Amino acid sequence: MQRELSQQEIDAVFEKVDSPTGPVGGPAVVAYDFRRADRISKSQLRAIHTLHESFVRNLVSSLSAYLDSYVFGNLVSVEQLPLSDFMAGMPIPTCAVSLTLHPAQGSAVIEISPAIVHTILDMLLGGKGAPPKMEDRELTDIEQRVLEAVIRVMVQNLTDTWKNVGGIEFQIQSLETDPGMLRIVKPSESLVAIGMELRINDRVGLLNLAIPSVVVKSMSREFERQWSELPEPSAGEREHMYDLVKQSRIALEASLQDCSISLSDLLRIEPGDILSFGWRAERQMDCYVNGQLKFKGRIVRLAHKRSFLIEPPDENPALAA
Repeated sequence: MQRELSQQEIDAVFEKVDSPTGPVGGPAVVAYDFRRADRISKSQLRAIHTLHESFVRNLVSSLSAYLDSYVFGNLVSVEQLPLSDFMAGMPIPTCAVSLTLHPAQGSAVIEISPAIVHTILDMLLGGKGAPPKMEDRELTDIEQRVLEAVIRVMVQNLTDTWKNVGGIEFQIQSLETDPGMLRIVKPSESLVAIGMELRINDRVGLLNLAIPSVVVKSMSREFERQWSELPEPSAGEREHMYDLVKQSRIALEASLQDCSISLSDLLRIEPGDILSFGWRAERQMDCYVNGQLKFKGRIVRLAHKRSFLIEPPDENPALAA
């Protein structure tokens, strides 16, 4: 038999619906990401960043000498992400080198973008690094054999960089063109991914290195000791750095300061006119190196060429005015 509810009973039902069923207050609930259970600290990521800045500098120097061409590079990123995310960013086909780590029990991967791979191959085979007609193709067996020499240069630089952190040595295991063939960690486990950009001639591409987070985390003490006790650079390291920068080109310019000309005179200038700036002939000029004032001197002629004679600064106020 049906019975109608009274207004009081209806109000009681709505009060129960509106009232909270769980405990009020308490700490906020934070979702736990099981994919990041092996997450390493920010300080260790910074140490890895500094470590691979050195790696990029040394690698660029080695590749420049090996290819007999200018190679430029810079470190783009250092981050921690799952293997699945790392592999999702790899093109198919690609050039992925599987590495083993000794004495640490683990594997790593170096992935070289097709743009860089084909540029290097063209240069090694006598070309100038021109892009191929088909870049999205697998490497032939001969191309893989030719590329192995450059890969060994990369891996040797990587070993030299990591030798002071747990004595890690990288060894080449295999070269894969299909990312699906790589077996480093489980797809849900994380990696430390180091992204680097290389530029050879006009071609730009990425060089990516991935190391399992568990391997990096196991060396936390070595990282702390390495960066808390930084040694002074050896004579060989200083000489190596000097070799890298001694061929750099810098801007050198000599100029007359505080000289001006009226706009009307500027508009009337014609070839053959002589401009007089009121600058005493015996007064020294300023010489700038990369925009910084470094020397004083005069313009002279040497072997039928205009040259700049560096002199001690004039102490005579009459000559300086």
